[in-house]
Amino acid sequence: MTGVGALVARNLLLFLRDRMAVFFSLLSALILVLLYTLFLGELQISNLREAFPTASRTEIAAFIDAWMFAGIVAMTATTTGLGALGVLVDDAARGRSRDLLIAPVPTGAIVLGYLLSAVVVTLAMTFGVLALSLSYLWLADGLTLSISSVLRVAGAVLVISIAFTALAALVTSFVSSPGAYAALSTIVGTVLGFLTGAYIPVGSFPEPVQDTVTVLPFAQAALLLRQEFASAPLHAVTADRPAAESPLRVYFGLDAAIAGHPVAPPVIIAVLIGLAIVCTLLSTIRMRGRLGRRHVEGGKNA
Repeated sequence: MTGVGALVARNLLLFLRDRMAVFFSLLSALILVLLYTLFLGELQISNLREAFPTASRTEIAAFIDAWMFAGIVAMTATTTGLGALGVLVDDAARGRSRDLLIAPVPTGAIVLGYLLSAVVVTLAMTFGVLALSLSYLWLADGLTLSISSVLRVAGAVLVISIAFTALAALVTSFVSSPGAYAALSTIVGTVLGFLTGAYIPVGSFPEPVQDTVTVLPFAQAALLLRQEFASAPLHAVTADRPAAESPLRVYFGLDAAIAGHPVAPPVIIAVLIGLAIVCTLLSTIRMRGRLGRRHVEGGKNA
């Protein structure tokens, strides 16, 4: 395990040395903050004020902030792993993979080093963004989560981060050049903003698109966080019109249903765990095969 630990430390050091890689890992979350600061946040607040004139602006702003920050945490958890796996692509492009294969370390340990370092980066950044989000909600809106809610959010972040880092590892195993990796990262960051319902509410999409987004694990993962962040603020907004709360929960992605059946948090957690296991196995097989081929090519060239 010492060899794996050394590889994890090496990969983390390479990632952190590349400041642009760190920046672009958080770019999707930063874009979301910028969009809501400039105009999307005010647009959502104005729409809700028209629909709920008895609710105060403070209550509505608190709900929109809570909903937005839940989306930011979800975006960070789902996209950061891909950024951290840039070390794998860079190693292959620079020929460092062959150097690692010469070392007295099993190929499986090298693969595990890449996966664990990506998970560490994802968890560190996501929990950092979570701490900043909770601090902002407390200071700006007076919102606080109960200890039990914070623990549920932490558990959800852990599962989401591992699941989507494993998925990112599987996708990255098919990427062979830094240029293709950069293009992939840009596309994924943009698309996931919509698939998690972070840029605009899921209810804003046409019904066929809503159904598609709801089935995918990205919006489901964000749902876990939105339920904890935004349920109480939304209840305050709809206090004078309680019948409107349930439709708004669906519109803003706090609740979801597939074929008329509600999607329960335990089911989502089970799906994410299954995703993590399957993608970890497949990405490990892919990465071992890829490293093995490079080892053979390096031997022929020698």
